[in-house]
Amino acid sequence: MRKEDCFYLGKIAKKFSFKGEVLAYLDTDEPELYENLESVFVECNKHLVPFFIETSSLHKNDFLRIRFEDVKNEEEADALLGNAIYLPLKMLPKLTGNKFYFHEVIGFEIEDQRLGVFGKIQAVNDTTAQPLFEVLKGEIEMLIPMIDLFLVKIDRANKKVIMNLPEGLVEMYL
Repeated sequence: MRKEDCFYLGKIAKKFSFKGEVLAYLDTDEPELYENLESVFVECNKHLVPFFIETSSLHKNDFLRIRFEDVKNEEEADALLGNAIYLPLKMLPKLTGNKFYFHEVIGFEIEDQRLGVFGKIQAVNDTTAQPLFEVLKGEIEMLIPMIDLFLVKIDRANKKVIMNLPEGLVEMYL
């Protein structure tokens, strides 16, 4: 499985028992959706390796207590600590309306109600306090804040993000 075909679910945070159980932090608003998984991909040395789950249960809201089939002791569990866990993109719950996954809008045109289409979304930068669309128009790169107030519509059929941006925001780049 390629990393590009997966989404980040969380990471193995700590050991839970001397029998090899681990606690995985789930980076999601709905951890209960992932309570009965059969397997996950664990990133080991930059490769995704499938690990089959014997048992799992939610632990303190954001953690999933996991017993993997082939991890039987503390030493084997130690080797997994800090590793990211992934699932195939097809396992993401479908979103509708103006809710979207960041990877979903890459390649969408971005349109302002006043200016029309002004570029294509190349990436989403979520390392800042406010996530930003990285938009390219020709050679010009623009950073457009992803603020709910500005977002009018996610038009999946036409691959467009329609926004009502403040006057001057796009113009300052052109």
